[in-house]
Amino acid sequence: MGYTSYEALTVRSWFRCILQMFIDQPSGILAKTDAERTVGKVYMEQLTEMTRLIFKLSEVENILSKAHVEESGFKQDPKLALVQFIKAVGRTYSGLQTLPEKSAMVAKTLEYLGDVLKYVKPYLKAKGPPEGLQLTYWIIGCLVKFWAPILATSKAQQLLFRIVDCLLLPHSVLQQDKELPVALLSAIQESLPLYLQGLSFICCQSQTQGAYLNQLLGSIIQQYFGRFLPSSPTAPGAGQHPMLTALCSSISAPQMLRLRKTTLHVINENYLQFKGIAPPPRLASVLAFLLEVLQRTQSTELCDIDSALPAVLKCMLLVNELQVKKISTDIVQYMVEGCQAGSGGEHATQLTSVFRQFIQDYTAVYDHRVFSILETVAVLDQTLVTSLIPTITQSLKDSEHKQGLGKNAAQRSILNQSLSLVEDDGLNVSVAHITVL
Repeated sequence: MGYTSYEALTVRSWFRCILQMFIDQPSGILAKTDAERTVGKVYMEQLTEMTRLIFKLSEVENILSKAHVEESGFKQDPKLALVQFIKAVGRTYSGLQTLPEKSAMVAKTLEYLGDVLKYVKPYLKAKGPPEGLQLTYWIIGCLVKFWAPILATSKAQQLLFRIVDCLLLPHSVLQQDKELPVALLSAIQESLPLYLQGLSFICCQSQTQGAYLNQLLGSIIQQYFGRFLPSSPTAPGAGQHPMLTALCSSISAPQMLRLRKTTLHVINENYLQFKGIAPPPRLASVLAFLLEVLQRTQSTELCDIDSALPAVLKCMLLVNELQVKKISTDIVQYMVEGCQAGSGGEHATQLTSVFRQFIQDYTAVYDHRVFSILETVAVLDQTLVTSLIPTITQSLKDSEHKQGLGKNAAQRSILNQSLSLVEDDGLNVSVAHITVL
């Protein structure tokens, strides 16, 4: 791009000075004092002056101009100024048209960073001070989110993998029986949405490491979903789950779908599996998370139906706890109504398929409960239940055949009573047909 290297080195020094602004601050009680007071007024004044000079460099001015960043007071706060610069670099890169321009910009951004993880290593090694950890995870999280198109390139992917290994999936995190320090967990909780959104974008873009990146995203979600999940939906001081923040923020549709699909897959595999008929722990909290995703996004996606609905129906069937039943019913209502509201086509087909499998799996043993659930669904969508009658009929006949006792009059009576509650002529004809089978 024709820029002189000394400017890139100066920007790199600026990165390092900001990231290391708490490096000499002791951990413990002293670390809880006001940040600027602890760092020292003189140091902050020098850093602010350095920031002012950085923004006068021709490379930086050019980037800010291309990104249409207006002059404002953010330069008085070095940390905010650095984040604005990170955003501007990301926007400038996204606006480039040719491959040589993009390749040169990737090389330049890596020059700006240098060995960024080396700058923050003292914080990670000492697990503090808290301000240093917060700053580290926030700034590098901004890099992952706003430089996602850059980190998706082959030149920069090794840096991305190092960031994940050092900050999100270090050995201490992978030891599930080991509690993480409160300051570290707090820093991760606040910044995790930045990493998840950036990684989901990179997963959509990468052509060479797509499978590995998807696995990496799933591992991060698996490690942290449970750590930030409250013991109950109403637990005091629980705050908003960082993954809910990530899923409900304004991001592109492909990003959102990738993140949502991966999150729901991990939740289904690790937090919604029954042991026999014993429900998984913190079930109400898991279901409340799913319900809030549906409520806040106002949408039902195929991955919701595929990954979550079978488990939610199982919760309605097997769990008697009122809170679980209430949340499960609300989730089913949102999904059924979501498919009615315009998702249509593939969504409606998949919804029917999940209910059909549910009927086949459980009618023989839990007929009363299955029919009760279908009553609830029929109030929401009569057409759906009508389409399921052949499956219900066949399941009933299969159950009777296995029992070898002829027609189960009691079971048929319950089914007819349940389905006849829906006032639909076509449906009642089918119910009559069941009676005379």
